[in-house]
Amino acid sequence: MNFKTSTLISLLSLSAVGGLFAPAGAAQPETMDIRNAKDHVSDGRGVVGHRRAEDGSPRAAGPTGQASTVITYHNGPVMLNTVNVYVIWYGNWAGNTATTIIPDFLNNLGGSPYWNINTTYYNGAGTHLANSVAFLGSTTDNYSLGKNLSDANIRTVVSSAITSGRLPKDAAGIYLVLTAADVTAKSGFCTRYCGWHTYSTISSTTIKYAFVGNAARCLNSCAAQSVGPNGNAGADAMISVIAHELEEAATDPQLNAWYDGSGAENADKCSWSFGTSYTAPNGAKANMKLGTRDYYVQQNWVNSGSGYCALKY
Repeated sequence: MNFKTSTLISLLSLSAVGGLFAPAGAAQPETMDIRNAKDHVSDGRGVVGHRRAEDGSPRAAGPTGQASTVITYHNGPVMLNTVNVYVIWYGNWAGNTATTIIPDFLNNLGGSPYWNINTTYYNGAGTHLANSVAFLGSTTDNYSLGKNLSDANIRTVVSSAITSGRLPKDAAGIYLVLTAADVTAKSGFCTRYCGWHTYSTISSTTIKYAFVGNAARCLNSCAAQSVGPNGNAGADAMISVIAHELEEAATDPQLNAWYDGSGAENADKCSWSFGTSYTAPNGAKANMKLGTRDYYVQQNWVNSGSGYCALKY
């Protein structure tokens, strides 16, 4: 698999080849599925369907909808040390509380019981990932490539931020392209996926990056609830997708490390599964408190025994 996604559609059949191609120099991304499609995965770039066994029959799912197959290691690299996160605010974010809510989440993610789930993953030498995330900076991009972005455009947004010196070139980093609500991604935001991650060679360095669109554009597809615990439905929903893509990029940065027999990465196996929740002060659902804020974030797959979805480890 060359392009991991958080997918949205439930009607397409999983095929061997996605039919959509990554930009030159980039791998096909892996996407996160859309709402109500937690038993679906992408096939390599945006084509989503029911998980199927090799013989084409439907694959059984566990009690919370995750794939029944265990997750296994395929010898690729993982991000063992501190994961450095950089944000590119694409479009007009003026007056949007997302520019405070999302950094607060990123600043409190490392060292949390939630991110500690990723320490159950390791490389070929048996060295486990660290429970460490650092939010190291952000930059803005004022619609440099318009409001309807191709996958190649998104790579260019990342490349430009690095080559211009607005963000450092960091092989230990994950660059998040976060788009304003009036921006879409033509390969399928809101119809095929809510976000995706991939990697590419930029300035002779392997760079990991992800796209996460503003869920306010399509709350019915990319949000679990219409009111978020921080009062910003789009940003609150984006946080769950951001968590999804970061944990997959850490455990499967080049799309050849950790995934199951269906091709699902760790967060794919728990998409749209939130575990035990409580009521935030504004009446929205929440399931974890990091720092001073409540969040509603999907579970992640604990790689212990046969595996299971959880909010902490």
